[in-house]
Parts: sequence; C-alpha cells; structure tokens
Amino acid sequence: MSETLVHVSLQQQQDYQFSVSFGGTVPPLLADEPAPLGSGLGPSPVQLLAAAVGNCLADSLLFALRKFKQNPEPLRCEVEAQVGRNSEGRMRVLHIRAVLTLGVPAASLEHLDRVLEQFESFCTVTQSVGQGIAVVIEVFDSNQLRLKPR
Repeated sequence: MSETLVHVSLQQQQDYQFSVSFGGTVPPLLADEPAPLGSGLGPSPVQLLAAAVGNCLADSLLFALRKFKQNPEPLRCEVEAQVGRNSEGRMRVLHIRAVLTLGVPAASLEHLDRVLEQFESFCTVTQSVGQGIAVVIEVFDSNQLRLKPR
C-alpha cells in the first residue's frame, strides 16, 4: 500500500476567516464560521467536511462505474451534516447523510448492483470519517428510483 502525505496550510485573515492553501495550482479558499461567530464569507469547517464526504463518494461511484465502461453522468450529491450537542454538551457532527443521484436511469447501466455493493468501501474520506461519525448513503437514478439502500 502506498502512503501519501497531504498538506494544507491555513492562514488567519481576520477573526474566524482563514485562507486555506492547497499548494500547486489550486487556488486558495476562504473558510469562515457562520454568524454570530464569523461572517459566513466562506464555507465553514462542517461544510468543508460535508463537501469532502460527498465529493469522495461521488468520485468513488464514478470511478467504479467507469471501470465497467459505464457513463452515469451527470452525477449529483447532496450532503446533510447534523450538528448538535453530544453527551457532554459540546457541539459535534452527529451524523452525515449523503444522497447520490445518477444522471441516467439505472436500467441503462451494466454491473450496477456490483458497483453499488462496493463503491463506498473505496471512498477514503467517507470510510475514515465513518469511523467516528455515522454516515448514511443513499443512491437514486435519474428517475428517482432508490438503488441504495434497498
């Protein structure tokens, strides 16, 4: 197994606003807490976490389908992160729900059952986050037919 070190740099701009630098040619991103803590001028840490989970799941589903030479585009993913207080009264992400929608009807894709059984196990971010936060994953086709869970 190959290991990779990912480096991200954050520099405070003012108050709760941080410029997030990813290096290379990737433009920096402004992250900010919502009011009343911050100004909400950029995504919050919870939004970034939800985006990372959703992006990784969509990438994994796309990769798994493309391995079978299938074209599911355009994919869409909606992610909800439930924030609330834990047993000690501290704010935490309590659970995450990701809903992926294929851009085509399920009937037009070969090997879909096999893909749906395994794609999420290859999602690095979701599998890592899922060790501490419950993650529920649903998949629908373009006709809103529920494919996962069944």
